[in-house]
Amino acid sequence: MDLIVAADRNWAIGKKGDLLYNVPEDMKYFRRMTTGKTVLMGQKTFESLPGPRPLPNRINYVLSDCPSFNPEGVIVVRSFGEMFAALEQYPEDSVMLMGGGSLYNALAKYCRRAYVTLIDAETEGADTFIPNFDALEGWSMESVSDPVETGGYTVRFAVYLNSNPAVYTE
Repeated sequence: MDLIVAADRNWAIGKKGDLLYNVPEDMKYFRRMTTGKTVLMGQKTFESLPGPRPLPNRINYVLSDCPSFNPEGVIVVRSFGEMFAALEQYPEDSVMLMGGGSLYNALAKYCRRAYVTLIDAETEGADTFIPNFDALEGWSMESVSDPVETGGYTVRFAVYLNSNPAVYTE
């Protein structure tokens, strides 16, 4: 499993349930990196999607412990154990964790790569953060793009590599 996220200088990703930034090149990057893959998200992230409806051209998994949550077009898993068992059927590099904050924080250690759009900005009052991959033990930056100006922001597309991903055991 890999993860994909956009974060600011403070590793913030959200505020009051919304994304912090509207960055057109990041949206294009997200589509390119996830189309044709299996995406994994939490219930709040799914509910924040337009509709809310599953992302097209992807297999959508949603982790939710709410018994009444069962939207059409997604595969709902109720626990980490069920999630990891279900995802075993897919090649490791075809599964992409896409949020939200609690899942990034809980599952980053299981990921092989983190595709991070680094946004050169800060948002006061941000309330959702991801791990600082520059300081996270076992993680190193594999590559980073040149800066790109988009949507009024300067961004870089970084790929971090986890030298020793954890293996899930119940």
